[in-house]
Amino acid sequence: MPKIIRITTVPLSLKVLLAGQMNYIKAQGWEVIMVSAGGRELNQVIKNEDVRHKVIPFTRKITPLTDLKCIWLLVQLFRKEQPDIVHTHTPKAGLLGMIAANIAGVKIRIHTLAGSPAMVAEGRKKNLLESVEKWTYSNATEVWPNSVGLRKFVIQKGLCSEYKLRVIGNGSSNGVDLKKFNRDSLKENHLVAASMRIKASDDDFIILCVGRQVRDKGIEELVTAFLSSKIVDKSKLVLLGAFEQDLNPLSSETIKIIQDHPRIVQIDWSDHVAHYLALSDILVHPSHREGFPNVILEAGAMQVPVICSDIIGNTDIITQKKTGLIFPVKNAAILKEALEFAFVKRYKMAEFAANLYDDIINNYDRKFLHNEIFRNYERLINDAKTTE
Repeated sequence: MPKIIRITTVPLSLKVLLAGQMNYIKAQGWEVIMVSAGGRELNQVIKNEDVRHKVIPFTRKITPLTDLKCIWLLVQLFRKEQPDIVHTHTPKAGLLGMIAANIAGVKIRIHTLAGSPAMVAEGRKKNLLESVEKWTYSNATEVWPNSVGLRKFVIQKGLCSEYKLRVIGNGSSNGVDLKKFNRDSLKENHLVAASMRIKASDDDFIILCVGRQVRDKGIEELVTAFLSSKIVDKSKLVLLGAFEQDLNPLSSETIKIIQDHPRIVQIDWSDHVAHYLALSDILVHPSHREGFPNVILEAGAMQVPVICSDIIGNTDIITQKKTGLIFPVKNAAILKEALEFAFVKRYKMAEFAANLYDDIINNYDRKFLHNEIFRNYERLINDAKTTE
């Protein structure tokens, strides 16, 4: 029975970003172990995936002593469990997991790349982050960028040998659950609860943004664009995601506006994103960096029109004025115009949404991606046998 260890920095990533993958692999007759730091999502993840979990005390910050301890703990774990494959996700888990797997002699070491922090960094920090990425990739035997655009970026920057790079399927780390993100599957009680939290009138134009409330997600430009638009008094901006003040925080002025403005609603989080999408007129994704954004796939599956920034990942999914609207990243003025266009030209946005829906259904079904990931695991296992 082949054995695989899947690693993320925090359990939320196992719960949301990789939902269903571990259970799917187990159903194929493999032994699966999950690894992450502890957290409130842990019990639910173990229940959902029905596989073993090991806590390693990863941090998302630069913590050299703790990081060394984590490498040591991972090496001990790998030597005990003797996995055929170690597969990491997220930057910190990727770096420490790939180093430890190499030290422990694990033959198949995969890192999935879902966006590069170095994309938006500057100066010494950019150099440091690029060095960390190179270190991660050098310890991996394969690197799986989750979009074609991200693969091109890695090659252009010389971060990884091209022969190691492979995009699985059509891109994405986990596809989209077409049963969950389906208007026919929504529950009335969750729709009512979401409506009560938004507190919108029947005539309000609902603008939804899903993600962490940090600068890199483009929240400050979105708030600026919304408040300066001609539609501010006819709309509600719904920000679904918690403030994160430890890493890349929003300015205090922006936070105060979000908390105080009557036309802006901020909700820490919900497991019922599909219901908020169903209540929304458009999804705006103004992020500064991405790998392959799940929320655009989810909006597409829910037939919600999309406005997004012109970054890698977003533009792998959205084609300008065919499946959505694209604006220059960090450009609040053009984002404002896009919001106003979406408000006035709703029929046009509906056409874009219909085109996007067809694309999502045909190319990004989660079942398809799970099968493609597993097929590549089998390929690597077979290749390893032939070289023994």
